[in-house]
Amino acid sequence: MTDRVKGYATGLFEIARAEGQLDRVQSELLQVAGAFRSSDELRDALSNPQLPSDRKKAIVDGLLESRASDLTVAFINFVVGMGRASSLPDIVDEMVETAAASVNREVAEIRTAVDLDAATVERLVTALARKTGKQLEPKVIVDPSVIGGIVVRVGDTVIDGSVQKRLSGLREALKAR
Repeated sequence: MTDRVKGYATGLFEIARAEGQLDRVQSELLQVAGAFRSSDELRDALSNPQLPSDRKKAIVDGLLESRASDLTVAFINFVVGMGRASSLPDIVDEMVETAAASVNREVAEIRTAVDLDAATVERLVTALARKTGKQLEPKVIVDPSVIGGIVVRVGDTVIDGSVQKRLSGLREALKAR
């Protein structure tokens, strides 16, 4: 993690907290980072140094319109305008971890192939909190490479309940025969 990423994340965290919008901004940024990670077209457009800044701003404004707070839109436009669009997911990750640490919580990164409803996320976080003994802040990432099941990371602990992991285990068991 670079100092620049930490600086952007810390600055955004402080502003969002001071404005009383931390939860909303955090949620919106997680969605934007997810879209950025999963869309090559969006990532390429916003990271393209040949594309004029006003065109990039129009893309961000068009995507977020009235769906995101002014603070979220302004921050994304700032990062993109500074030529740091490729760092956006890292900045969001760092900001989420900073926010969680500020309230003595740890981030539970939950990777799934499909989006999870709020009730499912809450049940999963409750079970993980019991298992780890920590207060957790969920960060759900839709990752088609998971195929099925989930992969959870809490600090240095990884719980891999993915279909891919199960198939790999089955493959190894068959090879051992």
